[in-house]
Amino acid sequence: MADNRSGNTGVFFAGMLLGATAGAVAGLLLTPRNGRETRQLIKKAADALPELAEDVSTTVQIQANRVSDRALQNWDGTLDRLKLAIAAGLEASQRDRQPQEDPPPVASSRDSA
Repeated sequence: MADNRSGNTGVFFAGMLLGATAGAVAGLLLTPRNGRETRQLIKKAADALPELAEDVSTTVQIQANRVSDRALQNWDGTLDRLKLAIAAGLEASQRDRQPQEDPPPVASSRDSA
């Protein structure tokens, strides 16, 4: 459960970062500034985009690695349980194939008369 929370946390922060950037750009475009000031602000925001993209990329890579590691752990556990189930099935099959002792005869009401 803790692994699921950490995965959601990374996605949340990536979304928050992307939302903050979109909000900043929208704010720049909608503020009452003259054209020169607005262009300077947009240039600064555009200059920050590569760093933002790198941060998001790193976050996504970390989350992908966590998911991959968790999937491998789950697969290993499933494979172990499958091996145990196959071994138990083979053992039960071998027991069923062994000759069984004849059960003692059952007395019927005709035999006592």
